[in-house]
Amino acid sequence: MTAADPAGPVNPVVPAAAHVLVVDDEVPLTEVVAGYLRREGFAVSAVHDGPSAVAAARDTEPDLVVLDLMLPGFDGFEVCRQLRRFTDAYVLMLTARDDEVDKVVGLSVGADDYLVKPFSPRELVARVHALLRRPRTTRSSAGTAGDAGTRLGDLVVDVEARTVSVDGRPVELTRTEFDLLAAMVSRPRAALSRQQLIEAVWGGQWFGDEHVVDVHIGHLRRKLGDDADVPRYIRTIRGVGYGMVVPA
Repeated sequence: MTAADPAGPVNPVVPAAAHVLVVDDEVPLTEVVAGYLRREGFAVSAVHDGPSAVAAARDTEPDLVVLDLMLPGFDGFEVCRQLRRFTDAYVLMLTARDDEVDKVVGLSVGADDYLVKPFSPRELVARVHALLRRPRTTRSSAGTAGDAGTRLGDLVVDVEARTVSVDGRPVELTRTEFDLLAAMVSRPRAALSRQQLIEAVWGGQWFGDEHVVDVHIGHLRRKLGDDADVPRYIRTIRGVGYGMVVPA
């Protein structure tokens, strides 16, 4: 974390009762991060190992988890896997290296964003604000869904109920995966660029590279049982981005 940061608030507007759980084994760093978040108006709790992180998330039901990758007990990857069994809280993963493998694995197990150490506390706070302010797709934006949701072949997406099924079988998605799918379903015939999907799902204040879209699309395809080479649901538009497969 960098030291030269002004103490003023990044953004004084905080979602009501937003609670952030900070998980890092470096106690001084945790205290600094928690202090910045509290000055922004967040309720903050902190723990320092993997098992405590999972227990705290169950007990406190945070809106967002700031999760370090390297933890005693078990690492951030395993924490994230376990969190996704019972919560759709946003996960901002911290990595000690600018390592593409860490980023890809972190996003694949359900993280929503990542930040590389050392980082500016103000950047971390800005990322937290950006995640919590992410736009939510509404039923009206999903086109002519009808009471049963939007159907594309065997895929049914109900934006209001936030449910997805394939061949009548329910599919469990993370919050980010669902929002990404809903953004594409809302314009099923459109070829959406990665930047358009980032703006729809992560919001205009999101910081990072477009690679995050590819990782979540890959994870989404696996859960839907889709094949990128012979797609049933999600098509890749070379040089552009992604879109839905619309049955003839």
